[in-house]
Amino acid sequence: MSDALKIEGYASLFWTRDLNDDVTAAGAFAESLAASGAAGVKMLHQHDDAEPVGVWDEIVEDAKGLFVRGRILRATPRGRLVAALVEAGALDGLSIGFRQVKARQDGSLRVLKRVELWEVSVVTFPMLPGARLRLSGSRSRSEA
Repeated sequence: MSDALKIEGYASLFWTRDLNDDVTAAGAFAESLAASGAAGVKMLHQHDDAEPVGVWDEIVEDAKGLFVRGRILRATPRGRLVAALVEAGALDGLSIGFRQVKARQDGSLRVLKRVELWEVSVVTFPMLPGARLRLSGSRSRSEA
């Protein structure tokens, strides 16, 4: 769809504490992604499952974290709103929705060792402050 807004970024950064004292271990998403692929992970706005706003075309774990690339679709009112807010720079956070499969406590931290990834949302305030999106093609992945 030529009217789609292409975005990319890191939805999770490995070994980085979020505001809920969770840390994601490298490899935590591998099993879930092998089972569902990017097509099985929904793109939502603010974790609202009533109105998906786009599709994820690529979701991969790399040395840094969980990298996502997708398209916000302007076919719905919510998609048009989210695309406009991203283009204006008013919306740039990413946040994951998941089910914990395997974790361990490390002091005050919960270390997520394996999770079932359900969705990656475009959000105003990400639980992991470094989980940000940008327009696709604006920088290479290593510069993110």
